[in-house]
Amino acid sequence: MNESTEINQLAVKGNEVRNIGHHSQTRSSAGIFPQAGCATCGGTEGTNDSVMADAQKTAYVYAIGRVEARFPNLAVEKEFAQVIGRTDTAGKTDQQTFHAVLSERQNRYLVRQLCWVLSIQGLDTYLLLPRDPVDIDLLVDAIRPAANPNDIDVIIGIKGPVAPPEMCNGLMVPIVLFDQIYSFSRVTLIEAIPKPEKTTAEQFGPAAEELFDRIMLLTDNAGATDEHRALNYMAMRYPGLYARAAEAHAQDFSLTGVDVRPSPLSSTRNIVDIIFTYSNRKTDFSEKYYVRCDMTEEFPFLVTKMSPYFDR
Repeated sequence: MNESTEINQLAVKGNEVRNIGHHSQTRSSAGIFPQAGCATCGGTEGTNDSVMADAQKTAYVYAIGRVEARFPNLAVEKEFAQVIGRTDTAGKTDQQTFHAVLSERQNRYLVRQLCWVLSIQGLDTYLLLPRDPVDIDLLVDAIRPAANPNDIDVIIGIKGPVAPPEMCNGLMVPIVLFDQIYSFSRVTLIEAIPKPEKTTAEQFGPAAEELFDRIMLLTDNAGATDEHRALNYMAMRYPGLYARAAEAHAQDFSLTGVDVRPSPLSSTRNIVDIIFTYSNRKTDFSEKYYVRCDMTEEFPFLVTKMSPYFDR
């Protein structure tokens, strides 16, 4: 398999990883940002420069956390309780009951009434809204019948304004209009990564888990800056990242640094270099490797696969 094969293609394994976003990048973002003018369609203010300026102002999000459903007010909570009273919930846990009620088609009105929160490292970070109303089902799929601390949700979308206090019971965090959600477990992600030929499963598993944890624990990674979006994208989509970590451990090297810098190739595109520093545990000799990633639009993509990096 090519090194740049995306992890989400492999994550179909066991049907545990649900690639539940199927929509293209061409959707309008008018839900948050005003439509730019057009230089050739009769607008007095529209120019190509203004279109480019509006595109540069768009704040994209590529965040990793946990999706939670909450009651925005007492009335919705009471309505939900009444629905549970009419539902057969014998033998189900509270989480299973919650999921079962939301999954019923006749209860879709409750799904629309709830507020959906993405928590990152235990902190409420974003309120989630679908850019296409049909995608409300994607939020229901992110609520598992049996919650697990290792569950992961990846949100890709556009960051909007801070929510008003009446929107979600006083919670004031930025709104994200999402286009895509991936929901899976941490174990499933690690198992889906192709193991390098010269590395045993006993060596690769711990190395991949440690690298994933290091990226997740980076300070203030809300997935809203180019740096954090790039790291989150690579953690989710690039198997070569984990293969390099396993090879480094086999050679008695430790990961000692991660740096994201604007690429010298950046001109009309927003391209960054993600640099990983590995140091020998005995001699302290360091080696650097990097990948190059294009962050210009909502969906990042790999430009250059993992290669040795030399300081200039």
